[in-house]
Amino acid sequence: MALVLAPTDPLDAWFSDLDEVARRSPGFFGGRAIIVDLSAIRLSKAELKKLVGSLHERDIRVMGIEGADPAMLDLGMPPSVNGGRPAGAIEAPNATTAPVPPPAPAKTLLVETSVRSGQSILHADGDVTIVGSVASGAEVVAGGSIHIYGTLRGRAIAGCTGDARARIFCSKFEAELISIDGLYKTADDLGPAFRGLAVQVNLDGDSIILKTFD
Repeated sequence: MALVLAPTDPLDAWFSDLDEVARRSPGFFGGRAIIVDLSAIRLSKAELKKLVGSLHERDIRVMGIEGADPAMLDLGMPPSVNGGRPAGAIEAPNATTAPVPPPAPAKTLLVETSVRSGQSILHADGDVTIVGSVASGAEVVAGGSIHIYGTLRGRAIAGCTGDARARIFCSKFEAELISIDGLYKTADDLGPAFRGLAVQVNLDGDSIILKTFD
């Protein structure tokens, strides 16, 4: 099980968000296996090496890189992975074909599967949408809001870089912990009133407010 980091342009701003997560939650990255997903950004070989080095300077251990041509990964760099398996080389386009422009940076991370126990999803640069459930023992951390189309049984941490306007939405609420902008409530604090219901969570001042959908 690994924590997925998805860099976006501009990288300086993305690293600032990452540093803010580390500042607000000391030890968050300690001992975690990290996969770097490059699907939202296009880097040169030198830029990729600098990215990995910058993460290493922050004591963030990268165990694999997804979405990169293995030819870009020199000896000593993390291996290329694809869905947890080694990835083959990416074929070059036909020489007569015009180059495809890089995609616009993604501000919302879409996860099209459930998040299993022991998994961690971190996207500090925007919202996270889970098309599935979040199991007990799993966590989703977002710089913006979190949208869960299944059951929330694990931990949902929204607004992790200081966004008090962030919200948490889920179709069925059975959370172990919810947090927005550093304020949090555990399952013991929440009680049974909202269990099993479709819920949205927001901040009102220093209070965490839960509401059911009409």
